[in-house]
Amino acid sequence: MKRLLSIITFFSFYIFTFCASAQDRSIVPLADPFILLDGDTYYAYGTHDAKGIEVWTSKDLLGWSKLDALALKKDNTTEQQWFWAPEVYHKNDKYYMYFSANERLFVATASSPRGPFKQVGGYMMEPLIGSEKCIDSSVFFDDNGQAYCFFVRFTDGNCIWMCQLDDDLVTPVEGTLRKCINVSQSWENKQGRVDEGPFIWKNNNIYYLTYSGNDYRSQDYAVGYAMSRSLAPATGAPVWQKYANNPIVRRVEDLVGTGHHSLFTDKEGRLRIVFHAHYSESQVAPRLMYIGTMEFQGNTLRMTDDPIIRPMSPGKVAQGIESYPQTLTKVGTTGGRFSWHGWTYDLLGRRVAL
Repeated sequence: MKRLLSIITFFSFYIFTFCASAQDRSIVPLADPFILLDGDTYYAYGTHDAKGIEVWTSKDLLGWSKLDALALKKDNTTEQQWFWAPEVYHKNDKYYMYFSANERLFVATASSPRGPFKQVGGYMMEPLIGSEKCIDSSVFFDDNGQAYCFFVRFTDGNCIWMCQLDDDLVTPVEGTLRKCINVSQSWENKQGRVDEGPFIWKNNNIYYLTYSGNDYRSQDYAVGYAMSRSLAPATGAPVWQKYANNPIVRRVEDLVGTGHHSLFTDKEGRLRIVFHAHYSESQVAPRLMYIGTMEFQGNTLRMTDDPIIRPMSPGKVAQGIESYPQTLTKVGTTGGRFSWHGWTYDLLGRRVAL
């Protein structure tokens, strides 16, 4: 009977905690976020600091700490403003950061994901489009090692284009510039003509070009996707077919302005999406970073119903069950333990090792 009462008390406390915590704001003020899993550490980069690109770290996607030093300082670049939308990849024993600055694209390298990153070369897309402005570079590495860069040009509102990269992972290959998508669905132009923030994922030999539509200041900023069977067809440009039921991420839970995301696989092999949302329903900035879960149902990509991870300080995580409103998906009383989404707690709500 005492054990049963303890279990009932535990569940009652969990339900109360879930209701109280569901509206918590993220502590990570990163727009256009990107997460790199390197070793046993998650690194988050994004748009925020006027002096460059900052980096946050986590061991579990929930508790996050900001590093004191910027990963990229503007002094290590040729530019002075608008450091946006970075991505970081570990290739050839180096870390490559692809970023926008002053509405142009650049690359920086470092020996550590923490930095310091230093720019290599000049304006990345100059060989293809001269001095024309562009933003939101995202690099995809195909199974054969070929790297592709997807980015945004202002040719019809915001449109998404692509090109191949040379073996140095910096230089665009001449003759490979191709248009991917432009605004064509009603949700994309409620406030401006915007298709931006591209990110590629490959599943079952299908390429998914995920992107954000609508102006980022709109509460209906959202995520959709288009599909293609090839990035380098024998003739012509890749054919992209937008998903008819776009958008797939919009106004999640109590969040608005949900978009400019990237995808990654976590330590447990789950497909995750990291995105930003407005600070509140009445205030856009600072945009904050949140993390959700994605899945494929056949060839359809969708967000699951799992609760959104709302980053917090490691100290708050250490408080145990009060720190995170996980949905109870699997319950086992063996040894008096409960498992929530791969995390195990005892009957007192203390997180224990698996």
